[in-house]
Amino acid sequence: MDAAYIKRKEDGRVIIKSGSKAERLMRNVVIALTVLTIVGFLIFDYSGLELGKAITETGYNLKAMFLEPALSHFSWWEAFYQVGITIGLAFLATIIGAVISIFLALFAATNLSNQWVSKTIRIFVAFIRAVPTVLWVLIFAISAGLGSEAAILGMLFHSIAYLVKAFSEAFEEVDEGILEALRATGSSWWHIVIHAVIPSTLTYLMSWTFLRFEINFSVAVAMGAAAGAGGIGFELFMASGFYFDLREVGMITYAILLVAILLEFISTRLKNRYFPA
Repeated sequence: MDAAYIKRKEDGRVIIKSGSKAERLMRNVVIALTVLTIVGFLIFDYSGLELGKAITETGYNLKAMFLEPALSHFSWWEAFYQVGITIGLAFLATIIGAVISIFLALFAATNLSNQWVSKTIRIFVAFIRAVPTVLWVLIFAISAGLGSEAAILGMLFHSIAYLVKAFSEAFEEVDEGILEALRATGSSWWHIVIHAVIPSTLTYLMSWTFLRFEINFSVAVAMGAAAGAGGIGFELFMASGFYFDLREVGMITYAILLVAILLEFISTRLKNRYFPA
């Protein structure tokens, strides 16, 4: 039985609190991570580090990046074009992944499929999710060659695994009474899915799809250089690793941040207008 303690407040009220196993586990994990962090800082090799000079140079670099942003090696039109490429990569990976995920999630949901099929799909997508998206992109870059195809395939692979889990859990939240009533009237499996499951969970499906699109945009930025997919991520890599132009890095960072904010604003407006809670 979990330990409990009593606390009496000044107004005379008595509060009884008990610590659960999850709380103790979380507390122990936080303590362990704190200790490891402190140990890590203590065993770092600080030889040759001039703290004052490092702080000064860091401040100068941040000032050049975020207070003096400018484009030096390409025009504004080219910048918009590269951002469009990045958005296109994320959009293709998300839309194709969402369509495939809906069908797989129907068979992964325990209330719509048999136990063997459901467990098989869940184990498979869990394995895919365990591998980071970046690694999948690099795997496809080796097998399919550098380019946008590798980036889309890698993001698509991980997007499917991510959305199958989210969609299947949404399907399992459908009222079992509705499903039983439809089965009792002789409705087929597809009839139940089209007329009960999908309409009941459409808001959740769209929310998860928008969220994955935002994630894929961030991944597409990172994969622009790693997989040779181009886009604004490649320009960011060139500005930071080839030209060493901090001002251009700052401008590209602002552009990426602006697009991310716009995507969040658009997705919120669309969900509120077409899929109100």
